[in-house]
Amino acid sequence: MFDISFFFELFGRLPGPLATMIIGTLPLAESRVAVPVAITYYQIHPVLAVLYSAIGDLIPTLILINILGPVSGFLIKRSKLAERFFHWLFEHTRHKFVGKYEKYGLLALALFVAIPIPGSGSWSGSVASFIFGISKRKAFLFVALGVLIAGSIIALVTTGIIEFLNFAYHI
Repeated sequence: MFDISFFFELFGRLPGPLATMIIGTLPLAESRVAVPVAITYYQIHPVLAVLYSAIGDLIPTLILINILGPVSGFLIKRSKLAERFFHWLFEHTRHKFVGKYEKYGLLALALFVAIPIPGSGSWSGSVASFIFGISKRKAFLFVALGVLIAGSIIALVTTGIIEFLNFAYHI
């Protein structure tokens, strides 16, 4: 996981909504980092923190679900290294997602994205939607649902921790 102070230093001079959106676009960071930074550093209301983070998070989703097929196909034809990388990426994602998809269908995509742990999220969800041949429109809708759920979970945890620390401080 990232040291959150890195994000304060990197984005500290940007307006809060913009910084939240940018952090939301980053793989591995996504809402797991963007929402707590927005709430704690920028003092953005949790609902707005989730929305700004989701906007940022869905930008790469739109790009990935539209270019992953053509770009991976192009690179695989031209490079053994790219072929090995995409084979690993697709097998890794397939292994993490296949059972859930067989059991829950498209809802599994939203839940896969919604679990705020490393290795899940919109980036992985976009790859999974490509691997399983989910239409771009459905993939975007279910990834977006997952992004909103993940951001909401993170906001609830963040605000709960803040309230707990405030209470403990006043005892």
